[in-house]
Amino acid sequence: MDDSKVSATNQSDRINVELIYALPNEQELYSISVQSDLTVEQAIKESSILQDYPEIDLEKVKVGIFSKVCKLTDNLHEGDRIEIYRPLIADPKEARKKRAGTIK
Repeated sequence: MDDSKVSATNQSDRINVELIYALPNEQELYSISVQSDLTVEQAIKESSILQDYPEIDLEKVKVGIFSKVCKLTDNLHEGDRIEIYRPLIADPKEARKKRAGTIK
């Protein structure tokens, strides 16, 4: 079998996605090429983000694609941007009430 055909076939089975993790003072953006049949969870694990940020617990955090919450088992598409969300520090409704001075 011609090696160039194998290489072309393998390349066509891959997609390019981005992986973002935002911290209060920095954002990390990973551009990765993954197998086209991977799930969100598999792509996250294939990247180095879990080693770079060991505080990320996939059992606890929510993830999304282009600001829409998704499941770790969702399939990826070319150009997807996977976002790993940090837990909220405060309840947004209570924080708004406090800023408005309406907490009773």
